[in-house]
Amino acid sequence: MFVLISIFLLQFLMKFADRLVGKGLSTWVIVKLISFNMAWMVVLVVPMAVLVATLMAFGSMAQNNEIAIFKASGISLYRMIAPPFIASIVLFYLLILFNNNVYPDANHAARILMQDINRKKPTLMLVPGVFSQDIQNYSILAREIDPKTNELKNLTIYDYSVHSKITIITAEKGRIFFSKDLTKLLMDLYNGEMHESNLADAKPYRKVNFERQRIAMDAGQFSFQQSDPGGRRSDRELGAQDMLIIVDSLNANRIRYTDKLESAIGENLIRDLDLTKTKYNRFQTTYTNILLRVENKIKTSQNIIRSNLNRLQINKKEINNYWVEIHKKYSIPAVCIVFVLIGASLGTMTRKGGFGVAAGISMLFFLIYWAFLIGGEKFADRGLLSSFWGMWSANILLGILGIILVIKTSKERISINFDWLNKLVPKQFRIKQETDADS
Repeated sequence: MFVLISIFLLQFLMKFADRLVGKGLSTWVIVKLISFNMAWMVVLVVPMAVLVATLMAFGSMAQNNEIAIFKASGISLYRMIAPPFIASIVLFYLLILFNNNVYPDANHAARILMQDINRKKPTLMLVPGVFSQDIQNYSILAREIDPKTNELKNLTIYDYSVHSKITIITAEKGRIFFSKDLTKLLMDLYNGEMHESNLADAKPYRKVNFERQRIAMDAGQFSFQQSDPGGRRSDRELGAQDMLIIVDSLNANRIRYTDKLESAIGENLIRDLDLTKTKYNRFQTTYTNILLRVENKIKTSQNIIRSNLNRLQINKKEINNYWVEIHKKYSIPAVCIVFVLIGASLGTMTRKGGFGVAAGISMLFFLIYWAFLIGGEKFADRGLLSSFWGMWSANILLGILGIILVIKTSKERISINFDWLNKLVPKQFRIKQETDADS
């Protein structure tokens, strides 16, 4: 666990170093940020450590012929696996408690703290010469940035806040800062041009030259006004019980949207279009007026149907996301049990107890497991696969493989030889290694 967490920590620091350096942050703030982010590392590392440790333990025993001694004494492989298997069940239970009680709060605290760090100097979200998509509906390019004064030079901004048109703004320099209530990200621009065009019709075009212009961008995605622990939480910041309550609420909303959709398609549309029940004055109502009335009623019903269909799609996607996270809180801890079965049988076969061999073999199974997990999550989020199969398919397949390996290993003595790897080593190095071994 120590080695694997160190690797994850190094990756985390390399990824977020540019957001932390130059902020004037205290050591305590950085320690808190790392501590909060260690929660997701523990969730991933514990199953990985179980596999590596089991491979090392059984590989070491097989290398020292202790497995053969156990079998000669009448102790089967099943009895040898029993202690680590029971330990994996205990780990499974403890990880479930961790995932539902510690992990959500740590994720929430890490997000809030990272937002506070980003808020301290927002220009550090921008990289010179690279378009930034951090702000919703805006794409910002600053070719030069002064991190001390927050001054931006040679700016190009694409504004997509109004979906019917596109606005391109260029400026010689600018300055970015937050409003007093932290709900808006403001940008003062100097000596520039504003170009506007309609997406539906390219003919209307507007160009404005300005000496000074202020843009107000929504900073809601940063949730600066929710920096207290009681703010809104995402699915990864909630326990399984809390998410089940939200899913029940979303299902109730889905029923209501479905009823509205059926009403719009059925009775309301028929009632609105039943012109025979309406008395028209033959001298005041013309055939054209009747057609216009019918057309308006159809458009109104189309808008209602389209609106409810969009709500149903968004509702279904939210339900899928929550169910994926609920299953994930149990499927990742459960893989500890599966990895004990695989690690014990493969460790016995390889007869090598070193960390390098164990880590190399484990890497293959890690890649298989995470590929299934990530792919299953994507398919489940899009509704192409049920959330259960998306999160549990890797556990089921590897579990079946582990059971088969344990049965085969217990019935007969199987060894896996890695001497074929020597063929990949150049001859001059192989001769040197053999000479050193003989001496």
